[in-house]
Amino acid sequence: MGRPPLDLGTYGAIRCYETDSGWRATTKYRDYDGKTRPVERWGKTKSAAERSLKKALAERKGPSGSSLTRESRFKEALDQWFTKFQALADAGKRSPSSVDTYRSIMDRHVLPGLGELRIREMTVARVDAFLGALWRSVSVDTAKTARSVISGALRIAVRDKALDTNPVREAEPLEAGRKKSPRALTLEERVRWLEMLESDPRAVKRDLPDLSRFMMATGVRIGEALAVCWDDVDFDAGTVNVNYTVIRVKDLGLIRKSTKTEAGERTLLLPQWALDMLQRRCKTTSFPNGPIFPDALGGLRDPSNTRKDLRKARGADEFAWVTSHVFRKTAATILDEAGLSARQVADQLGHARPSMTQDTYMGRKLVDRRAADALEDALGGPKDDQADDDEVE
Repeated sequence: MGRPPLDLGTYGAIRCYETDSGWRATTKYRDYDGKTRPVERWGKTKSAAERSLKKALAERKGPSGSSLTRESRFKEALDQWFTKFQALADAGKRSPSSVDTYRSIMDRHVLPGLGELRIREMTVARVDAFLGALWRSVSVDTAKTARSVISGALRIAVRDKALDTNPVREAEPLEAGRKKSPRALTLEERVRWLEMLESDPRAVKRDLPDLSRFMMATGVRIGEALAVCWDDVDFDAGTVNVNYTVIRVKDLGLIRKSTKTEAGERTLLLPQWALDMLQRRCKTTSFPNGPIFPDALGGLRDPSNTRKDLRKARGADEFAWVTSHVFRKTAATILDEAGLSARQVADQLGHARPSMTQDTYMGRKLVDRRAADALEDALGGPKDDQADDDEVE
């Protein structure tokens, strides 16, 4: 019975021979195409020749040039993983913002911390220690993204049989501390907030009063608000289509990207005061084909810079806690207090479905008059029947 073949990516006994010019170390290596090939290296001494051969074997990838071994550097696995991820993005299956996020985390954290390790050195303990340190020194979100990057690269190593299992699977889960839920603005605070902004020339120049009104009237995210263009507004129907969000992509700049999910694409009825505000803006805009909240040149406005504008405008006193997300929370609170169901509130905000039962038995994508009615009084204005009563008196 013949001797069994070497396993893929392994080599046999190393033999050393003295020559006139030094030493030659040789062995047979079974490449990843199944063929066994001789490999040899030279050195001035026997040990030098053997070390040189072992180094070559550790770095050998076979004729295809793509397979990983236990001795491959982890950075090689990262490079292969990111190349595949970029290809998915180029095919439209991953978003450009995801490419930027993963590339940034990989370059700033994963490669410096783990890139030079051998694949065999990527143990559960080492992955745990790295992610834990990243969590403590940076943030849990950064650690979670790094975990995804590492896991993706190690899946390729498992595929190539450089590892038996993916150590990330056994690593400790990254639990975020309980986030303090943003609170909503009360009616009195909404009025004072707008009064404060209206009295600030810088805030007015940056459209912060009207942007605040629009976000409280709709509950949209700031990126969604900045992506709404005039052709998304139907003044006759009193609706606005929310189908995009503004993101910044490396080498491309600001783009309008489709909202994350099908639930995110929605048509919202506007309360009359918000519709009046948009009609006023429409009459005076210099960019009738652009965003309703444009930058100085009529183009897309950067959500990050707009958040900075809000932080400057809010000051350090009464409204120091207000962020753009507070307007979204405010809209949700108004709808909840008006008696709308969780499903209706989720439809307004573009959230994922609360439950399969609600999805099955409650309408989706319906324009709901009650949402606009509930938001009608968001800024304390009189309702229609109250206005009629005032006129009678």
